[in-house]
Amino acid sequence: MILFLSACSLPRGAAIEAEIAKADASETGFTVEQVSRDNIAHLQNWPRTGNHQGYRWFAARRGPLSSRIRAGDELTLTIWDNQTNSLVTDSGQKWANISKLQVAPAGTVFVPYVGDVKISGMTPQEARELLQVRLDTIAPSSQLQLQMSAGSGNRVDLVSGVQKPGSYPLPDQNQTLLSLIAQGGGIIPTLHHPIVQLIRDGQTYRIPAEQLFADASKNVTLRGRDKVIVVEDDRYFIALGATGREQQIAFKQEEITALEALSMTGGVNDRRANLKGVLVLREYREQDLREDQSGPSRQQTIFVLDLTSAGGLFAARNFQIYPGDTLLATESPITSVQTVFGLIGSVLGIANAADNVAN
Repeated sequence: MILFLSACSLPRGAAIEAEIAKADASETGFTVEQVSRDNIAHLQNWPRTGNHQGYRWFAARRGPLSSRIRAGDELTLTIWDNQTNSLVTDSGQKWANISKLQVAPAGTVFVPYVGDVKISGMTPQEARELLQVRLDTIAPSSQLQLQMSAGSGNRVDLVSGVQKPGSYPLPDQNQTLLSLIAQGGGIIPTLHHPIVQLIRDGQTYRIPAEQLFADASKNVTLRGRDKVIVVEDDRYFIALGATGREQQIAFKQEEITALEALSMTGGVNDRRANLKGVLVLREYREQDLREDQSGPSRQQTIFVLDLTSAGGLFAARNFQIYPGDTLLATESPITSVQTVFGLIGSVLGIANAADNVAN
């Protein structure tokens, strides 16, 4: 009976390390790398894999305290003139109000009796002074008041990932990214490891929110027509085998080590897992392969972690998990032996029960 049961292929929840990592690389097309404290620094210099897009950002710079007039802005002019025969005010009135004067795409605004005046790029105060000079030619004693309402050229769009998305006007050229996010009610707390994206002039800049919050130099000033999008980090790794969870697990921080990844899965199963055979399966691009041992020699590589020694634990503590990796906790061979003895015990128990009934 023992020979019969040992010859059977018993059901198991995970693979055994010897079935995966001991295969001949010349036949399988993959290589096996034992991770240790001696080679961890070397392995970490190998190319990164997965959908690691990297981050591109720029340093914050202060702008002028006042806003700048852009095409699409609307102006309201209030002209005060006490002349009896004023061209600007009606008879018996001392002031005239001209509203909804839109700045044209060419950056000009049309003022009655004055004509087109180019004011794009000026502050409201500079534009008022220029229009006052032009107005003096027809109404020397007049005084001009100017108010600006921001158009699309002086607004930024807070698209998603916050409590109150929308289009927000820029009060001046020193409006910062964090101020805009605060106006939007803050980042939605359910987002795992949020990434802030800034779209400007056809370019997309990306930064983890935690870096933006931690470093004041990353808090850039905004420009008109900027678009800000807060998204959840879509990177993940796969956990399989004798771990607490077998599923895709999202990155909840910028970098994850092998030990952190195991803790995110709920750890390994104490009764099933082979602590000498925790595997990380990774696939490299063809252009990442190296023949001088400075990188992987084959696209498919298996890294073996031994968690039964201090050196192995320190190596696992520093070994980085990349997006798309598969973390596999293999099953201990003892589990199969225990299964065999469990089956034998069950069979003998049934047999004894049958004898007792017969007697």
